[in-house]
Amino acid sequence: MGQGKARPAATAAEAQYAMDRMIAVAQFGQQDIARRLGINVTDLTCLGFLIEAQASGEALAAGGLAERARLTTGAMTGVLNRLEKAGYVRRIPDPGDRRRVTVKMEESAQERILEVYGPFYARLGMLFADYEPAEVAVLADWFGRATELFQESLDEIRAAAVAPRRNPGA
Repeated sequence: MGQGKARPAATAAEAQYAMDRMIAVAQFGQQDIARRLGINVTDLTCLGFLIEAQASGEALAAGGLAERARLTTGAMTGVLNRLEKAGYVRRIPDPGDRRRVTVKMEESAQERILEVYGPFYARLGMLFADYEPAEVAVLADWFGRATELFQESLDEIRAAAVAPRRNPGA
């Protein structure tokens, strides 16, 4: 249970800087984790989506996985070929549609992934234990809301990238 410790004062700018540093460390960390698992970061991201789907009891088709990962179906075929070869997933043909496959995690895959992520999650558990339940609730709320804002911003950036550009000199 949390200790109700006094927390140092921080401004929004200091919190944002700390978040930026955490994101940078996490991005580099994903590369190291992917390398340790014998895959690339895109493949690791797709495994994360598969773990999420499995945890919620959702069957995820290759096309749905491609959509979540923002990949073409051709690129997804490459991802699935690599993940299958590495022993993380298998494709199960849809009996009603020969063009469609459902992607399932191999039984040993999550165990292999947790071997790498387990120590990190244990450390996070110890960190969360240092906070009162009300503080953890604030953190969870903030992360959820920040994720939504981040997604909105990314959607705007992506929309601007495909919008026709106007020539300012014309």
